[in-house]
Amino acid sequence: MTGVGDLDLDRTTATVERTLREQRVADLAGVLAPLTVPDVVAVLERLPGRDRAVVYRLLPKEQALEVFEALDPTLQGELVRGLQDEDVAGVFARLGPDDRVSLLDELPATVASRLLRGLVPAERELTAVVLGYPARSIGRRMSPGYVTVHPGDTVPEALARVRSRIDDAETVYTVPVVDDGRRLVGVVSLRDLMRSEPTSVRVEDLMRAPYAVPAASDAEAAARRCADLKLLALLVVDEEERLVGILTVDDALRILEEAESEDQARIGGSEPLRRPYLATPVRAVVRSRVVWLLVLGVGATLTVRVLEAFEATIAQMVVLSVFIPLLIGTGGNTGNQAATTITRALALGDVRPRDVGRVLAREARTGASLGLVLGAAGFVLASLFYGAAVGAVIGITLLAVCTLAAAVGGVMPLAARRLGADPAVFSNPFITTFVDAAGLVIYFLVARAVLGL
Repeated sequence: MTGVGDLDLDRTTATVERTLREQRVADLAGVLAPLTVPDVVAVLERLPGRDRAVVYRLLPKEQALEVFEALDPTLQGELVRGLQDEDVAGVFARLGPDDRVSLLDELPATVASRLLRGLVPAERELTAVVLGYPARSIGRRMSPGYVTVHPGDTVPEALARVRSRIDDAETVYTVPVVDDGRRLVGVVSLRDLMRSEPTSVRVEDLMRAPYAVPAASDAEAAARRCADLKLLALLVVDEEERLVGILTVDDALRILEEAESEDQARIGGSEPLRRPYLATPVRAVVRSRVVWLLVLGVGATLTVRVLEAFEATIAQMVVLSVFIPLLIGTGGNTGNQAATTITRALALGDVRPRDVGRVLAREARTGASLGLVLGAAGFVLASLFYGAAVGAVIGITLLAVCTLAAAVGGVMPLAARRLGADPAVFSNPFITTFVDAAGLVIYFLVARAVLGL
């Protein structure tokens, strides 16, 4: 079954909405039948909440589970509230423990408790293991469903063990090797097991050193490690090096996607929506933006106060006001470029808070170089129209502002990480506000010195 294109998907969504409005629910099954799982997810993301549950109930049982797993946790929670209890219990029981935990975080406590009580004891215990870790730790995102082998197992014994757990394990391509105390001692790939012909070969002859992270470590950092090492699965251990779970590459990529979306939203001065845009109510979009706008509005009063303080300087030479948008815009953009670069470098592990001195020096040099180029251009253009004195003010100010903006923009994300805050929060919006005010102070001080005002 092949997917449909964007245009056909829009038509399909429109057909579904029209069929629902006309209350021809029986015809919906025929509309949904040719759609793949990603297509159905895309349709559900575009539907209002009240219609989403109706469409979901018409999906075949196996496809329904795949569709549910592919939805964002927030949409899963809304869908659960629109389904009947027996529908919810069936889907919930068939989810993996890590997916159950993501869903439980979106549900009211009473609903979550009821769903947990409906699980068989073994599944409830696995889910409880994941629930026991902090919200942003990798323990909260790992899967406790895995298959292990022992160093002394022969290859046939190991393959038989993998085969017996193949329906329960999250993945069987990476097989952890543990001792009798469940401590992680190595890892072996299914490929190596299957291509080993002699029955006397043991797992300890094939295993290699494992890559593992503590369960309490940050989920994003663990996911980044999994992606950087190009692993199919990253092993998760407790404080005593006992295996407690695995992070598969698809879950790692999902964590990184969420982190990237969060950083981009905060760099732009808003909170992440945590759900597809078209499925987000307008009031939620407003809430995600209004607080930041209010904070930045208050911060902008600092710029107003600076202008008031130099009102007499502006009155003596009104032409200075012409260049204010250019100078504060250039400073803000320079600071944002530096902050975005360093925030990304932090996420990738290229820099750490202890590198603040090196980052400050590099960004100051970078800002000065940019300032020389832009300042020279500003001097030439301003001199042509307003004279060499005004050109000198613009050139010197651009040099100083670019140097300051780049240095501040590079250091602020590192300072945020040192304080335990999200570096993206300290990036573009706050840097722009700070650089605007500082840039105006520099501008008017340079003007007073050069022009003798």
